[in-house]
Amino acid sequence: MAHSAFFFICMLALAALHGIHAVEYIVNNRATTTPGGIRFQNDLGDEYTKQRMAAASEFIWRIFHQNTPAQRINHQKVILFVDQESKYIAYVVNNELHIHDDYIQGIKGDIKWDFNGVLFHEMAHIWQNGIGKAPGEVIEGIADYVRLKANYIPPHWVKPGGGERWNQGYDVTARFLDYCNRLRNGFVAELNKKIEDGYSDRYFVDLLGKNVDQLWREYKAKFAN
Repeated sequence: MAHSAFFFICMLALAALHGIHAVEYIVNNRATTTPGGIRFQNDLGDEYTKQRMAAASEFIWRIFHQNTPAQRINHQKVILFVDQESKYIAYVVNNELHIHDDYIQGIKGDIKWDFNGVLFHEMAHIWQNGIGKAPGEVIEGIADYVRLKANYIPPHWVKPGGGERWNQGYDVTARFLDYCNRLRNGFVAELNKKIEDGYSDRYFVDLLGKNVDQLWREYKAKFAN
């Protein structure tokens, strides 16, 4: 009986601890009367979106090797807004993810697949390091790397080896980072950790033993044909 009571107390303590670190996901559709806002509610909905936000977070934590709450940015809640007015398809401010209703309205084909690609990219911004401290091209490249590994690759993305420079951003940089991660498993997670306090090209030498320009040349040569 005493053993059972002790076990029960331990389980309660673990549950309480989990509750402390649990992230709350909130959806706020502020465009309920627009075609995009109506489509969001009909084809996606709050519960599905919250489930995908949670799934994206779990996936990103694995990519970044953030296995415990202490290793992650301390967001107790993440809020997704569907907005009527924005010059961006989607953007992130702190723990808020904003999506334009016109983007939702204009999705062709599988709305869930397209939406998840944008969602995983933007959720990466919620949890990644270096925002405001590392170059935007690196930040966007890491976010698109997350989208790449989640297998939400749009048709317009460059193929492996494409692009004019490694820090072109978005899909170009994501493809290059994927190459670097194949050279050293966990490279992107280590790079994300390093840029917490700022960025330096030296990180490529630290992690891969080669400067980034040499790595870029080798990457381009690998996919030249």
